[in-house]
This record gives sequence, structure tokens and C-alpha cells, in this order.
Amino acid sequence: MASFIIEGGHRLHGELIPQGAKNEALEVLCATLLTPEEVKIYNIPDILDVNNLIQLLRDLGVTVERIGLNAYSFKADKINLDYLNSDEFFQKGAALRGSVMIIGPLLARFGYAVLPKPGGDKIGRRRLDTHFLGIQKLGATFTYCPKAQRYEIKADKLTGSYMLLDEASVTGTANILMSAVLAEGDTTIYNAACEPYLQQLSKMLNRMGARIEGIGSNLLTIHGVSSLKGCEHTILPDMIEVGSFIGMAAMTQSDITIKNVSYNDLGIIPDSFRRLGITVEQNGDDIHIPEHESYEIDTFIDGSIMTFADAPWPGLTPDLLSVFLVVATQAKGSVLIHQKMFESRLFFVDKLIDMGAQIILCDPHRAAVIGQARAHKLRAANMVSPDIRAGIALLIAAMSAEGTSRIHNIDQIDRGYQDIDKRLNAIGARITRL
Repeated sequence: MASFIIEGGHRLHGELIPQGAKNEALEVLCATLLTPEEVKIYNIPDILDVNNLIQLLRDLGVTVERIGLNAYSFKADKINLDYLNSDEFFQKGAALRGSVMIIGPLLARFGYAVLPKPGGDKIGRRRLDTHFLGIQKLGATFTYCPKAQRYEIKADKLTGSYMLLDEASVTGTANILMSAVLAEGDTTIYNAACEPYLQQLSKMLNRMGARIEGIGSNLLTIHGVSSLKGCEHTILPDMIEVGSFIGMAAMTQSDITIKNVSYNDLGIIPDSFRRLGITVEQNGDDIHIPEHESYEIDTFIDGSIMTFADAPWPGLTPDLLSVFLVVATQAKGSVLIHQKMFESRLFFVDKLIDMGAQIILCDPHRAAVIGQARAHKLRAANMVSPDIRAGIALLIAAMSAEGTSRIHNIDQIDRGYQDIDKRLNAIGARITRL
């Protein structure tokens, strides 16, 4: 199990370029299965989850070629459906949460898909009902074998339908969308997720010949087509990494410029950090975070304590609440962090409490943070990263703490952040990988 040793207390100075968006990459890579023609994708992040999905596509018979830095071509003209019933596929698919999104493309093009019960982060239940109910509306049938923990999905023909999703699931919407583009007739998806990841996927599919209307809204209309062609697609910068860097800069009293962030696709993320008291300066498509000797959490208009809660886009993404929580520990003021979507994502706060943070874990979904305004710095600690987003929050805490910390199980961080130690060390951090 790999570890980071972090020498805290060092200020960073320089520029950071965010990687391509992980969540978008997982979606658009699966979309390459929808056509036998070549698809070229640029700005693919070189991270564990994405690389595992690329290898899974290779194993399925997709011809994958590296055509440049973070750029690949994919040609799914020789898909081996028998691989879906192999033990190797079961092991790889079960270990990779993103594998759930191969269902839609395989079902749309071949009428058959298999899915091991997927794993991923230990952040609570992440049900698949939205995926399955939506795809069933299009005419698919699902069979689940509890003993094998395996789903088998079949459809002689997919037919367009109206559906109102029970939740605005990002991956659920993506899966249904990729099923519907080759379905016969029109499909309407209401309460669709509308994150930039979905907007990017929809634009890519339209370039492939799909007919999707309502992009950017929660009401998508898909006019089914008989086939799709190849295209080229560039992945957006990762807004979660951008937000992580903003919080890291403030917490470590650093002066950082984050380059080429696609600012208009960040939604309310910059303003949410401003409500934490952080100065976020926009310079064209870059963000500059100056040194912060202190920062003060805003209150609501009536003076009551600020609350940050996750919500479907254009609300605040749940993937950044861990960062908001750790940054608040050294702010002036108090804040309530309300993680609505996942019931286990706040359980890393006991590590921060051990480091000296003033946090009350109210229940699995809510944590009250009493900022210490740097009066008492965090102490170094020995920690284990439970998931990707908690891992980056603990790294930020360790970088700001007094002394030398150790974070184990950093494979979790590597799943979401490309060469994070090398990139941060280049601008002044002291992180050693073991």
C-alpha cells in the first residue's frame, strides 16, 4: 500500500494546470462503443480509474492507440461480447465504478450487456435504480443473480419513451442517454442531470450524428438515429481539481495561479469559495489565489451560520464538500457542511479532529465546523485515505499542518488526481511518495 509523507507548513508559489475532468472522461470513453468508426479524445487524465477503463475497452476488443500527450484514438469495430461472461471481466468490472456506463452503449448497439455489481469509493450506497428503470423504459429486460452479483441486460429492440427520473443521477442520465441515441423513435428524459459532464457528452454524441435537444437543461429530448459515426472530442478541465487547488492555496497561505480552468463551466464553485472568505480572482480563463493570512466565513443575510450543501447541478457538487470542510477549519467563523447524497463521506472528519480541528459530526450527513482563524494550527498525523475526495482533503490538511504527516492508501488519491505529488512539489510542496 503506497503512502505519502508530507512535510507541512510550506507555502506554494507558481502555476498549476488542471487535468482533464475524470467524470467526463469516464462517460465519453464509454460512448466510443456506440460506433465502429474511429473516435479521437483529447485531454484524457492519466489517472487510475480512467486508465483501468481504457484497458477494459481494450479487453472488450476496442482498438486503442495513443496519439499524443493525454490523447487517444478508439475504434470499436471488433467487439468481443463473449468477454462479458469471463471471470476477468467480472473482476475488473466489479472494481471499477465507471464500468456501469458501458451498459447503455453495448445495449444500444448490440442488444446485450453484462454488469458485475460495481464497486468504487466507500462513501455509502450508490444505487443503480435510476440507470435500470430508465433503460427498462426503453424496452430492456434485467436479470440479477444474487449469488454471482451479476446483472444481465437484453433488448431485441430499444424504443423511445418518456421518463421522469427518480433522481438527477449523472451516471444514470449518461447511461440512459447513450441507450436512447440509437433507439427507435423519440425519448424524453425529465429531471435529467445537466452537469457540464453531461453537456459535453451530449455535444460529443451530436457530433457523432445523434440528435439531442435541451443540452444544459434537465429536460432532454433524443430523436433516435440508426447509426453513429466517429468524431473528435476534447475533455474539459476538471472542476473538482480546480476547486481543490483553490482550497489548498488558501489553507497553505500560498500564491497560486490555476491556468485554463474553463471558468464559465465552473458554475457556483468560485462564488462558494468566496463565501468562505477566499479571494478568487478571474483573469480571463485563469484563476489567481493570492496569499491569505486569514479568511472569514460569510454569514447569511440575517446573520445566521453559513451552510454549504450539495445539490444537483447547477448546485454545489458533492465532490468538493470535503475540501470546503477542511478549509473551514482554519477560517474565522463557523459553517455547517451538509452532505446530502452520500452517508459515509463525512466519516473522515475524525482524522481532522485528531489533528486539532474543531468539528462536531452531527450525524452521517452533517458536520459543524468551528474555524480557528489559524490561532491553533493543525497537528501532523498518521492517516489512511478512505476515498478520492476525502484523500485530497486530508492531503490539504497535512500540507497546512505543523510537522510531518503520513497518508496511507494513496491509490485512492491516484484514482482521481494525476501525479499530484509531482505537480505540487514543483511549486514548493514537500511530498514524498513511498
